[in-house]
Formats: sequence, structure tokens, C-alpha cells
Amino acid sequence: MILTVTPNPSLDRTYEVPSLDRGEVLRATADRVDPGGKGVNVSRAVAAAGFRTTAVLPLGGAPGTLLAELLGAQGVDVTAVSIGGRTRSNVTLVEADGTLTKVNSAGPTLSAAESALLLDTVRTCDGHPAWIACCGTLPPGLAPRWYADVVARAREAGARVAVDTSGPALTAALSARPDLVKPNAAELAEAVGRPLATLADAVKAAEELRSLGAGAVLASLGADGQLLVSAEGTFYGTAPVDPVRSDVGAGDASLAGFLIAGGTGAPALASALAHGAAAVQLPGSAMPSPSDLRPAAVHVTRELPLDLPLSGSSTR
Repeated sequence: MILTVTPNPSLDRTYEVPSLDRGEVLRATADRVDPGGKGVNVSRAVAAAGFRTTAVLPLGGAPGTLLAELLGAQGVDVTAVSIGGRTRSNVTLVEADGTLTKVNSAGPTLSAAESALLLDTVRTCDGHPAWIACCGTLPPGLAPRWYADVVARAREAGARVAVDTSGPALTAALSARPDLVKPNAAELAEAVGRPLATLADAVKAAEELRSLGAGAVLASLGADGQLLVSAEGTFYGTAPVDPVRSDVGAGDASLAGFLIAGGTGAPALASALAHGAAAVQLPGSAMPSPSDLRPAAVHVTRELPLDLPLSGSSTR
């Protein structure tokens, strides 16, 4: 069982439009509403793969009620912490060429009591999870060290912990020694304070995060693939994708694939790549099922092309 913690969940509304013309009335060719938030997406992908998962979420108002209902329909168990504010809604516009424009709400402010209750709920959840995945931005009201507190308590209980966040929250979490962190290229560059021009730069940056406390680093490099730097070794993999329909939640699908495949080594990286590649070919933030995966297209190697130029950051 995989437990996910999403302090700032959302309802994600996605509209597909031929093009984004500023100031015009746009007619959507398709639209959908999905449960949102990075940890929420990880749970959805885990459930789609046929594994047990529980999502710990602060929920408030009608959007929170709808989010819980949508997750239940997808086979995700929800442990809700009731809050006074309303769960946020995000909007994504997807153009025909795959370009995404996202408008994300900051989310409701959590009180000190709500913050403490959320932390205690994570600590006392039943189910003996194989992994606890702490994912996404922190809402107003939660200090940057909040994830570090989750990691510390989980490690005391003997659970393995993955953290997928950025900025000060990621830096603070490293001090608690999470078993895995999952930055994308931009987040990895931000964490070490310098741009990453090549795969060699990304490897060095990942090694720095390990020296600061991360047990392993799974870095999403967008169209350039994924990198895993861990005690078992350094691995690089690719999974060609054509066309890209939407990359919303693709990084979350990758993390789910990594965790359900054991969370270590080349097999887990291959699973992460297969899940991420499948997700970008689905609409909105839809999560892939086993029938969507194309494992034969995945390539994982220990022979790293260190001089490979990185084309840019991505959520994938």
C-alpha cells in the first residue's frame, strides 16, 4: 500500500482549444474535471495500476467534497482532514500543438490547528504503507519545514518516504533524510543554485542532493528522459513519445510507476518512464492503466551520455 500526502489538493479543470488567442472567446473542443494535486495524481496512478493507496488530504467546501467523490470512484481511499477554507480549483488550457497554459490557485490558508491535525493524521494512518509520498506545494499556513516533519516521523515509524516538491520545502526536507526526492530539471537546478546544461551537470546536481540527505534522486528531464542517482548506481533512461497530448500529472505518474516497481534500481526507473510516457498521451491529467503502457519502448542504461545537452525543464 502506498500512502500519499497532498497538503494543497485541487480540482483540475482542463479545456482543449485549437489555439490560445488572448482576448478572444475560446470554444473548447473537449473538457474534463479531474482530482488534482501531485500526491493525488500519484494515488490515482497507483490505483489505476491495481494497487492499494490512501490519499491524506485537507479538504473544504463543495470542491473538497467533489474531489473526494471523484477519487473514491477511481479506487482511491481518502483520509480527509476537514478545513475551514475551500479546496482550490486549477485551470489548464491545452492547445492543439500540445502547448499548455495553466492557472493555479494558491489554495486555502491552513490554521496552526489544521496543520497539526494534518501532520498527526499522516502519523496515525493505518495500513503499514510500503511508501509514503509527500507531494506538491505547501499551502499558505504551512512552514517550509512541514515536509521535513513528515519525513522525520515516518522514518521513526520505519516507513520509506519520497518527497516531490521544490524550493525551500525541498531544501528543508533534505535535512530529514528522505529515501527519495523527485525534482524535475528546473527544480533540480534551483536546488543547487545553477543552470544545468548537460546530463553530466544533472548527475552532479543529483549527487549534491544525496550529499545533503536524499537517499536517491529521481530527476525528470522532460523530453531528455529521466535520471536515477542512488546507492545502487546511476541510471539513465528514455521513452520516446509522439505525440504529446498533455503533460499535466505525467511526473506524478512517473513517481507512481517508480514506487509500485519497488522504488529502487533500473526496473523501477523503467516503470517510471513507461508510466510517464503513457500519461502524456492521455487527455488532461488522466492517469495511465496497464493497457496504456509500452514497456518495449523504454531504454535504461548505466552508460550515461554525459555530454547530452538538456533541452529544458518539464514536469515529465
